[in-house]
Amino acid sequence: MFGRGKTLNEQQADTVARPEREGAKNRPTPKRRDQEAARRRPLVETDRKAARDRDRLARREAQLKQRQAMVTGDDAHLPARDKGPVRRYIRDYVDARWNLGEFMLPVMLVVLALSFVRIPWVFAAVSIGVYALILIAAVDGFLMWRKLKRQLVAKFGEDKVGRGLAMYAVMRGFQIRRSRMPRPLVDRGNYPS
Repeated sequence: MFGRGKTLNEQQADTVARPEREGAKNRPTPKRRDQEAARRRPLVETDRKAARDRDRLARREAQLKQRQAMVTGDDAHLPARDKGPVRRYIRDYVDARWNLGEFMLPVMLVVLALSFVRIPWVFAAVSIGVYALILIAAVDGFLMWRKLKRQLVAKFGEDKVGRGLAMYAVMRGFQIRRSRMPRPLVDRGNYPS
């Protein structure tokens, strides 16, 4: 505390006296107060505009990484709802099969066009057809989940198959393949092992 600083000759003598060792730190441990002073930052930034710009830039970079991950399937930058090997397996399984639910949107557009026809029997037939398609797609989603759940338990174990995975699989099956995010990475028929 009250000592004098070392002269240049004394510093050089210390360097010669202690040669550098491989794998060693080769420097003195810094004082705690010096390290704390180097890390010290104010709680509230003094230049708010610069801080806001830095935050905006960091958010934009994170969003770009996440968007790129949605296209490439990079698990490190995917959002939390899509991360993990279990969800990756579910996505690959759903993308490998033909799902009746993915035909719902195109059929609904045709139904919307046919709803303007004022012929009663056409309207009745279209209504019955829509309800039948919804019922068949729901049964297809249920059967798909039962088979997928058996495979998930066999591959990952009972504890990894948690809540929300059924809805994740069924909702992905109801989306048009081309509009699914993250993008499908497997071709139809290439089921995951």
